[in-house]
Amino acid sequence: MKTVVSEKGQVTIPKKLRRQLGLSAGSVLEFREHEGKLIGERRIERSPFEDWIGKGKLPHGTTATGYLDELRDR
Repeated sequence: MKTVVSEKGQVTIPKKLRRQLGLSAGSVLEFREHEGKLIGERRIERSPFEDWIGKGKLPHGTTATGYLDELRDR
């Protein structure tokens, strides 16, 4: 796939590649040069699970391990 560098040094990543790589608005990319090639890698700032930590509610008096054991026994 081919793209053109703008006057400001910007490029458009083709939609097919954005979809394949899971890139969306706000995705952070880190660029480096390696043997004359430009390498761009998606940088994950934090775990996607961080938003969910502490959101679940367990039945009163149940530990996470105990609750998982109960679910596995069903």
